[in-house]
Amino acid sequence: MAGSEGDPRSTTSAAPVAIVVLLAVDAVVLAWTEMAWLTLRTADAGIPLPVSALVALVTTPLLVLAADAVLPEGRAAVVPLAAWTLTVLVAGLWSPAGAGVLPPDWRAVLLLGAGVVPGALALSWRSARATRRAGRVAPPSGG
Repeated sequence: MAGSEGDPRSTTSAAPVAIVVLLAVDAVVLAWTEMAWLTLRTADAGIPLPVSALVALVTTPLLVLAADAVLPEGRAAVVPLAAWTLTVLVAGLWSPAGAGVLPPDWRAVLLLGAGVVPGALALSWRSARATRRAGRVAPPSGG
């Protein structure tokens, strides 16, 4: 067969990098969406409903683990977490008109914590798994 269509071995090395870039773009879009919905309140009592912090709690570690699954050898797992964190910090705290889009109260801290902490835990879990895997491959030589 002359063509290599459908052959999984014929994928280029640019495909995993493109997927990690796509995951970073997804992290930026999620960060903007979560910041936009952070000011959601109940209609009757006006009680804040930080549902977007729950979304960040779930999606940020998923993005980290997805990037690690695509490129497990490198530092690709940090890319979505860094993209999300930078987007929330830059767009949330600063804008050309003055204050950013984050509300100046506990909801901003909740969103940052709900995105960064689980993402960092997933990153450390990935790092520990890689260290454990490297330990099995090349055991330390004794003496």
